[in-house]
Amino acid sequence: MRTSLSVLALAATLAAPAMAENLSVVGSWSSLPLHQQYEAPFWSTTLPEASGGNLTVELTTHNQMSLGLGDIYPLLGQGVYDVAMTVADYAVADAPELEGLDVPLLALTADEARAMVEAAKPMVSDIYQNRFNSHVLAIAPYPPQVVFCNHEIAGLDDLQGLKVRASGRMTAKLLEALGAEGVNVSFAEVPGALQNGVVDCAVTGAGSGYSAGWWEVSTHLMPLPLGGWDPVVTAINLDKWNGLDAETQALIQTQVKEGFEDPAWASAQGALVNDIACLTGKGDCASGEKRSMVLVEASDADFAKAREILTSQVLPEWAERAGGDWAQRWNDSVGAVVGVTIN
Repeated sequence: MRTSLSVLALAATLAAPAMAENLSVVGSWSSLPLHQQYEAPFWSTTLPEASGGNLTVELTTHNQMSLGLGDIYPLLGQGVYDVAMTVADYAVADAPELEGLDVPLLALTADEARAMVEAAKPMVSDIYQNRFNSHVLAIAPYPPQVVFCNHEIAGLDDLQGLKVRASGRMTAKLLEALGAEGVNVSFAEVPGALQNGVVDCAVTGAGSGYSAGWWEVSTHLMPLPLGGWDPVVTAINLDKWNGLDAETQALIQTQVKEGFEDPAWASAQGALVNDIACLTGKGDCASGEKRSMVLVEASDADFAKAREILTSQVLPEWAERAGGDWAQRWNDSVGAVVGVTIN
């Protein structure tokens, strides 16, 4: 009798459906296109449906949670939530080697930027595992980080002496080398800072600036990518990841690439053209009303000057901050793709 009961209990266990795995997910800025068009649909619909209901998701964003930007990945590593995504530059205070992911002026197209990111992924994966106890799932782009000014400018030299909000540490170093004063202002505080003269200019993605209304408090737009592409890293807590079975891991990794990362990159170049048209009124704007910012085209001389400062000053300074063998790893990966070597 006891044997029969044991067999029945085992059969019932095998017949029971697997328990759904719940993921608590913290997305990037809720107001920006990357979250609205890609993150939210993927985590709310695409992944749960692909799992047949075995994965459920509770989604919020870091700004809705009022998280400190520098706390997002450390809290992920502690297991406060399961998945988080935000701009990698927000984490460089804890991981200066991570600055090598988002280097200004080396990628002028989305294809070039993605080639850089793919080359950097093994480095980034090591950084997130060692620094933040997490596993990297994807790296997606914000648009190129361009310059909004509430001050008349005609070229790069006109930034000298101006107070400029940078989008990341390496951008701040580049701006300072160009003669500007780097000012630390959070993204959400930029409109007020531009309006009140706390900063004269600010660097962010053209689409981000359009969505956040920066055109209301700035007059000139220079689409030189002084801030790189502001890559957004999606990572999952390493303990959570290791607790998933291999089939679930493979499902998440495949779906996040095909349903989130690839589409975000595919739209990046077209988004830049559209965003500049929307901000300046020059061309077709699919995002809403056209605005009338003055378009300031950087000259070849501007680009050459900024690129020379980047390679001779900014990158070597980063290599010193990062220490260890990070400069060599960068040379062998990202540097090999873009044809730049840190001496």
